[in-house]
Amino acid sequence: MAESLERIDVKLSPAPDARMPLMKSKGGRRRGDTWVVSVFVIIQIGVFIATMLVNDCWTNSHGDCLLQTLGRFSFQPLPENPLLGPSQSKLDEMGALRWILLTEKHQTWRLFTFPFLHGGLFHLLLNLSSIVYVGVRLEREFGPIRIGIIYALSAFVGGLVASLFLRNTPAVGASGPLYGLLGTLLSELISAIATLVFVFVCNFVLGFLPYVDNFASIGGFISGFLLGSVFLLSPQLQPVAPNKGGLVEYGVKSYINLKLKKKLDRPVLRIVSLILFGLLLAGCLVVVLHGININSYCTWCPYVDCIPFTSWHCKDTEASCETMVSNAQLTMTCIGNGNFRVYPFTNISRARMNDLCNLIC
Repeated sequence: MAESLERIDVKLSPAPDARMPLMKSKGGRRRGDTWVVSVFVIIQIGVFIATMLVNDCWTNSHGDCLLQTLGRFSFQPLPENPLLGPSQSKLDEMGALRWILLTEKHQTWRLFTFPFLHGGLFHLLLNLSSIVYVGVRLEREFGPIRIGIIYALSAFVGGLVASLFLRNTPAVGASGPLYGLLGTLLSELISAIATLVFVFVCNFVLGFLPYVDNFASIGGFISGFLLGSVFLLSPQLQPVAPNKGGLVEYGVKSYINLKLKKKLDRPVLRIVSLILFGLLLAGCLVVVLHGININSYCTWCPYVDCIPFTSWHCKDTEASCETMVSNAQLTMTCIGNGNFRVYPFTNISRARMNDLCNLIC
């Protein structure tokens, strides 16, 4: 009697998501998990409002302001701040980085306030819109914890890198963490490279204006790229071939090798990226704490951060002016070039006088 044999094929089906991320993320499933970016955006908006409130151009500049209808929140004149923002002295007061304040007065706390400050309204709008566009997408994909870590560390390292190239003008670094997020995008090799380049170039070009520090952007970008390689790499796992039938037919040795490959995939890139980030962090800390200014060894570095134009200057030399008060008027004359200007007020703070002196000289 002929026997009929029934053949049963057993196949291993690949899991719906065959990736093994370093940290499990729920960001792809919970689209509302974007609170970290929202918190940073709200804080930066609040800090900018507080900065303009403290600036009080209408009072401190005696009405010599742009958009005077805004009253206390009006902006400094365009020749003084082309970004529609506060004066130099108020940026210093709110925590901007300046070489003298960081090295001679040892105000290292500015490394933590520097990333939350903006040079003006233009800087704020472009920076926050870019952070929302890039950061929310990353946070949905990888979750708030990892993106929050990358954001904070990129901001800090960006400040350290900026400290290596500081001059005697205030610098703000809110673009540092943004470039950290852009570096994270680059590390993931996403397809939207055109968007990355557009956001990168727009913000970097803005950094050629006074007060916005491009070196913070460079430091944040490098940090984001390295940290993205550490935290966000998701090894791609190869599923079992369809014609293989279960553990017995596939072979115990091959099955074990596959498991090992899943666990050990791409550890070298993570380790190298982590070592490079550690060297960057340690190196910047050592150089900053020893008070070394890279500008002393690099003549072209200042032009990476600020390009002089007819409407503004990039001088970092200490201006000196001679003041004379008569008939409720203040006359200021620059000792360096002889330029002078008469102001219809005399009750003015020393910090504001320095602002006006820098503007004249």
